[in-house]
Amino acid sequence: MKRKIELLAPGGDIDSIKTAILTGADAVYCGLNKFNARNRAANISFEDLQGIIRLAHKNSCKVFLTLNIIVLDSEIPALIKLLNRLVNTHIDGVIVQDLGLLYLLSKYFKGLKIHASTQLTTHNKGQIQFLSKLNAQRVNLSRELNIHEIKDLTAVAHKNNVLTEVFVHGSYCISFSGICYMSSVHGGNSGNRGQCSQPCRDRYIKTPAGKDYPLNLKDNSAYFDLKELYDAGIDSLKIEGRIKEFEYVYTIVNSWKKQIHSFYNKNRMIQDNSELYKVFNRDFSNSFLKGDINKDMFIDNPRSHSTKHISELNNYYSKDEMIKGQTELYEEKEKLRIEIKNKIDQISIAKIPLTISISGVSGTPLKVSVKTPDTSFDVLSEVNLVDVGTEVLSYEMILKRLKAIDDTEFFIKHMELYLDTDLYLPFKELTSIKKRLLFILNGSKEIISPVTVPVLKKRNNENIKPTLSVLISSHKDINLCSDTSADIYFQLPNSFKNEAGKVNDLFIKNKKLIPWFPSILIGEDYIAAVEFLHQLHPKLIVTNNTGIALEANKNGIPWIAGPYLNIANSYSLLCLQENFNCIGSFLSNEISKQQLKSIKKPEDFKLFFSIYQPIVLMTSRQCLFHQVSGCEKNKIDDICIQQCKKSSTITNLKKKSFFIVKTKGNYHSVYSATNLLNTDIVRDIPDLFSSFFIDLRDIKTETKIEMDKAKLIKLFENHLNGNFESTQQLKHIIHPSINTQYKEGI
Repeated sequence: MKRKIELLAPGGDIDSIKTAILTGADAVYCGLNKFNARNRAANISFEDLQGIIRLAHKNSCKVFLTLNIIVLDSEIPALIKLLNRLVNTHIDGVIVQDLGLLYLLSKYFKGLKIHASTQLTTHNKGQIQFLSKLNAQRVNLSRELNIHEIKDLTAVAHKNNVLTEVFVHGSYCISFSGICYMSSVHGGNSGNRGQCSQPCRDRYIKTPAGKDYPLNLKDNSAYFDLKELYDAGIDSLKIEGRIKEFEYVYTIVNSWKKQIHSFYNKNRMIQDNSELYKVFNRDFSNSFLKGDINKDMFIDNPRSHSTKHISELNNYYSKDEMIKGQTELYEEKEKLRIEIKNKIDQISIAKIPLTISISGVSGTPLKVSVKTPDTSFDVLSEVNLVDVGTEVLSYEMILKRLKAIDDTEFFIKHMELYLDTDLYLPFKELTSIKKRLLFILNGSKEIISPVTVPVLKKRNNENIKPTLSVLISSHKDINLCSDTSADIYFQLPNSFKNEAGKVNDLFIKNKKLIPWFPSILIGEDYIAAVEFLHQLHPKLIVTNNTGIALEANKNGIPWIAGPYLNIANSYSLLCLQENFNCIGSFLSNEISKQQLKSIKKPEDFKLFFSIYQPIVLMTSRQCLFHQVSGCEKNKIDDICIQQCKKSSTITNLKKKSFFIVKTKGNYHSVYSATNLLNTDIVRDIPDLFSSFFIDLRDIKTETKIEMDKAKLIKLFENHLNGNFESTQQLKHIIHPSINTQYKEGI
């Protein structure tokens, strides 16, 4: 008998959630009005959530709540209040991105099951072990992985008592999720805050390759790959689409249920996926899953492919026939919408009304009788009513004592008192009655009292004198080590497996260099990076990858959390320090001056911040030149990653340009045309940062620097020492530059 594999459906609004449940999804994920990464979805209220959970569980469907954004310090109190309410629901899991929230959940709210969001970019075994240490019970693997990588990671996950889920249908992001800042930097809408405006799917000035939408991928569909996914051992098939409407959810869930049923019961796959084309799609690709990353994954149109597919499928001989066929599709979809809407409108997720009757006479227990539409029960006080006391039992007084019921999936619709005279009962006994009522109404689950999380306090001014740290990536810049007292970080490649020996020799010969690990290290490249770490055993590293962070911790290597871990709150710092012996962390460049000022630094912990850098907007496993300048190869391979060195630009219709950069040994990246320069923070926020960081890698953008690197470093050092003339000179020689996020935040 085949093991069960879960079908996980999206729920962007109440209609979509109801549809997913009624269509037979095994689980549905949805978000509240705050703290979730789909602000453009309608989302739901907490009161809705209670009824949704009840409806779902009645239909053998689980409910997972998305809390998958990075969180600010100012939001922590509201978040803790929400978590204190969630622990008293029957929610089946919460989906999380922020390390501070992971810390709070794993330490204070252990009753909530933690699912690691796709925003955590989980793509190597070290990251799975890192998340397991924070009590994550499930991880959503990166969409860019192939089936062999998925199988290997799932085996590791299961050894660590972690489940895996994989996106099998819906939109592909061109960037690795969680490390895309394109919408944030250019528009102020952070993808890490659920506000992504999808500038990657914008129309651009036609590229030399003749494309108008050079960053636009087809949609993901693994419909014909169910057996391979099953054999890989994954636990959940996840459908993307929380900003899609309910008929989309119905069509995709229904099609996948049929495919799963055919596989389980007939041991064969349905070979017709035409139903999937009847709702929104950009055509389909499974190339990431197949490990065949090719130019056919792109589509030069971000709009729905439905009508075009119908035309191509039927090969209409005339325009009239095409219009007729398209009209029939629209009519079929409208009929389906009406049918689904009629069904879901008959289902209520409203709170359940209670009728409460309270009776008793002096010398007998107080009797509380509760009726719901389905059942009734009585609760008796454990002490008798008396004629004297502190406060007489009145309608208002008892209703006030029982108001906590209204925070559950029930509400008090009607309450009656049958008390002949003024009677009294100790307050603690009324509290006991309330708890017993809630226990019964909550399915015999104890109500958990609110957790008080210790308030973090700002440390007294430490009179910190910040130093300078510098990132390089070229061997010709190593001579800078002898020209400055600044810390020199050297960027390591994404593709490590063929470079580990050379890289190891480089660091042995240049003792001052500090390894800087990238965000993405997949498969053999991760294994090679770990081996390099073991062999070199450096005195210090900076890592943007939590798998490497875990390995450094296990081997007693001091480590600093890099800027692309996107740390934005004080609890994330505690998470890193207490669980992984992190000695310091960069703070996110997405957050503003005021948001930075609220950060409470742990004791014996260093903070870092980038004040000059080319701004990387995204990193992609796909080749970004296919649609821009063209490429002689149809698909990307190891040789491309190792050897290709190329750059190009794209410009949107608002005349804003972006630089596409591919360096040897690294994935493709998109950079802002203008570099970041933030000289203000040194004066604005004194005595917080141990070091300010500048990125002097040779990334070509529109920003010009009229000075060699050694002199530029000296100028930045003078700036940190309060030299006003140096500050003015920096602004003059580095141009143009931007500093929008520091002013506006997220």
